[in-house]
Amino acid sequence: MKRSYIGVLLLSAVLFLNIIFTQYMVHQYFYENYVNTLIFCGLNIVMFPIAFFLYKKTKKA
Repeated sequence: MKRSYIGVLLLSAVLFLNIIFTQYMVHQYFYENYVNTLIFCGLNIVMFPIAFFLYKKTKKA
Protein backbone atom coordinates (compact mmCIF):
# COMPACT_ATOMS: atom_id res chain seq x y z
CA MET A 1 0.00 0.00 0.00
CA LYS A 2 1.47 3.30 -1.10
CA ARG A 3 1.11 6.41 1.03
CA SER A 4 0.47 9.89 -0.22
CA TYR A 5 2.58 12.54 1.45
CA ILE A 6 0.85 15.49 -0.19
CA GLY A 7 -1.29 16.12 2.90
CA VAL A 8 1.74 16.10 5.16
CA LEU A 9 3.57 18.50 2.87
CA LEU A 10 0.57 20.85 2.71
CA LEU A 11 0.16 20.87 6.49
CA SER A 12 3.89 21.48 6.87
CA ALA A 13 3.62 24.43 4.49
CA VAL A 14 0.74 25.87 6.53
CA LEU A 15 2.77 25.47 9.72
CA PHE A 16 5.74 27.17 8.04
CA LEU A 17 3.52 30.09 7.00
CA ASN A 18 2.16 30.36 10.56
CA ILE A 19 5.70 30.61 11.88
CA ILE A 20 6.62 33.27 9.31
CA PHE A 21 3.47 35.32 9.99
CA THR A 22 4.06 35.14 13.74
CA GLN A 23 7.66 36.30 13.35
CA TYR A 24 6.58 39.23 11.17
CA MET A 25 3.80 40.08 13.61
CA VAL A 26 6.21 40.25 16.56
CA HIS A 27 8.74 42.20 14.50
CA GLN A 28 6.17 44.75 13.39
CA TYR A 29 4.82 45.10 16.95
CA PHE A 30 8.34 45.78 18.21
CA TYR A 31 8.73 48.62 15.69
CA GLU A 32 5.23 49.91 16.52
CA ASN A 33 3.72 49.29 13.09
CA TYR A 34 0.35 48.30 14.50
CA VAL A 35 -1.50 48.14 11.17
CA ASN A 36 0.98 45.58 9.87
CA THR A 37 0.74 43.73 13.18
CA LEU A 38 -3.02 43.41 12.74
CA ILE A 39 -2.60 42.27 9.12
CA PHE A 40 -0.23 39.45 10.08
CA CYS A 41 -2.43 38.53 13.04
CA GLY A 42 -5.37 38.25 10.65
CA LEU A 43 -3.33 36.08 8.30
CA ASN A 44 -2.47 33.80 11.22
CA ILE A 45 -6.15 33.50 12.11
CA VAL A 46 -7.07 32.74 8.48
CA MET A 47 -4.47 29.97 8.29
CA PHE A 48 -6.12 27.97 11.08
CA PRO A 49 -9.31 27.05 9.18
CA ILE A 50 -7.21 26.22 6.13
CA ALA A 51 -5.09 23.84 8.19
CA PHE A 52 -8.19 22.31 9.76
CA PHE A 53 -9.76 21.78 6.33
CA LEU A 54 -6.57 20.16 4.99
CA TYR A 55 -6.35 17.90 8.04
CA LYS A 56 -9.94 16.71 7.67
CA LYS A 57 -9.50 16.17 3.93
CA THR A 58 -6.31 14.12 4.32
CA LYS A 59 -7.77 12.11 7.20
CA LYS A 60 -10.70 10.97 5.03
CA ALA A 61 -8.41 9.97 2.15
